[in-house]
Amino acid sequence: MILNARQLNPHSCLTYLLTQDGSSNAVIIDPVLEHVKDYADLLDQEKLTLTHVIDTHTHADHISGGPALKDITDCRYLMHKNAPAKCAEGVLDDGVSLELFDGVEVKVMSSPGHTGDSISLIFPDRVYTGDALFLDDGGAGRDDLPGGDSGAHWDTLERMKQLSDDLVIYPAHDYRKRQPTSLARQKETNPHLKDRSREEFVSYLDGLKLGPADWMKDVLKANYACARDPRAAWIPVDQPACEIKGTAEKNVNELEVTAVTAPELENMMQSVKPPFLLDVREVKELSDQLGHIEGVMNIPVWILPHRLSDLDDKKNNEIIIVCRSGSRAFSAAQILQKAGFPHVNVLYGGMIEWNRYLSTK
Repeated sequence: MILNARQLNPHSCLTYLLTQDGSSNAVIIDPVLEHVKDYADLLDQEKLTLTHVIDTHTHADHISGGPALKDITDCRYLMHKNAPAKCAEGVLDDGVSLELFDGVEVKVMSSPGHTGDSISLIFPDRVYTGDALFLDDGGAGRDDLPGGDSGAHWDTLERMKQLSDDLVIYPAHDYRKRQPTSLARQKETNPHLKDRSREEFVSYLDGLKLGPADWMKDVLKANYACARDPRAAWIPVDQPACEIKGTAEKNVNELEVTAVTAPELENMMQSVKPPFLLDVREVKELSDQLGHIEGVMNIPVWILPHRLSDLDDKKNNEIIIVCRSGSRAFSAAQILQKAGFPHVNVLYGGMIEWNRYLSTK
């Protein structure tokens, strides 16, 4: 019987819905928490019964929708036996066979490297590789996060090269609208599959410049804890975070942002035409020990892309963006620049630096 697959998300994190002709059963691979309602609505509309959710690894750039889907549908939520998330059934290991659909055998292959709990799901005609292998020049998932091991990743890729060349590769991420192709094609186009010794591969990865990953550690912790709240960790917008080389087209995170110091902002606020102040922290943070600048408008960074119309009348203003220490303001400034706001700066050091400056006066 024919096995059908659809990719459900509008962005670089890829979620796959698998169904089979003649059956109402469905399987979802690598769901994203912020889209769980969309998945549930689709299942309801198409009268599908979700039997299994599978995460190919503990994700570092988004919060998994697996725990929430398990709550909603009472499906089985499966991960590798070493997965830290205790709400998942850690029953998957190298060589395990699954029959998710009648007559379709799925082989589990342990795929450590990006994380220690990574798996690939080998179907008769395709492989869901998670972050063990991406498409073309995307390479694969980065190995510099907790549990990552570039040597183990080389071992995984060497095993993957031994699979049938006809298998089609379906990764957990793609940042440039690449289309799934065969393993044979990936051997020609993917730098991670280039013939190298283990030592050469590790050296190759060590020589690549990877961006900061502190926020990704917070996402990992949220997934360890089986978070059901999309705001359990702050996640930058439009970031090729897991891709080893970050080869996405020019996007939000490649735009340059300038900053003003606390003394400069104070002078600007005393001018005839003071700047418009936007604080992108959570609402509760405005009343914590750091406080807030009087007259500031508050839109948390995670919702800013959906609230741009609130700032239409400020489009040509000088805008200063504020957060706790500067990192969220930096991302918010990039979002506004991408949306066509021409005069955007951030407060260097955020409220921490602002309060330090005021205390010295």
